[in-house]
Amino acid sequence: MKSKLIEAQGGKTFALVFDEGDEAVSGILEFAKQNKLGAGHFTAIGGFREAVLGYFDLEKKDYQKIPVKEQVEVLSLVGGIALAKGEPKVHAHVVVGTSDGSARGGHLIQGYVRPTLELVVTESPKHLHREFDEASGLALIRL
Repeated sequence: MKSKLIEAQGGKTFALVFDEGDEAVSGILEFAKQNKLGAGHFTAIGGFREAVLGYFDLEKKDYQKIPVKEQVEVLSLVGGIALAKGEPKVHAHVVVGTSDGSARGGHLIQGYVRPTLELVVTESPKHLHREFDEASGLALIRL
């Protein structure tokens, strides 16, 4: 993955370009750690050779994994970065398109890039914090 700072007024904006074979979620998380991002949001388009999506089951308080074992286009990838226990955490949702034009979507658990993934990250000037919410079983942003 390559990255470039493209703006620095107030909060920084970065362009990230992932290489074929890179895993998107771990790459975004590593970038956030290296750049000490405590809050931000991102969007991306590109493609995955395969992915694992998730649907959060509120009763089980866990993600039902949805494997996508085919080449797909990333039609929309949106997410945020916030701190949880002092460390950046990534929360992303994705819609992918298959070769027949159908779409699948959910929480992005893993996505292996093919041929590229182009992502723009905008840092927020103030840090956001996630705290565990017992009722939902999720780490939610607390304002």
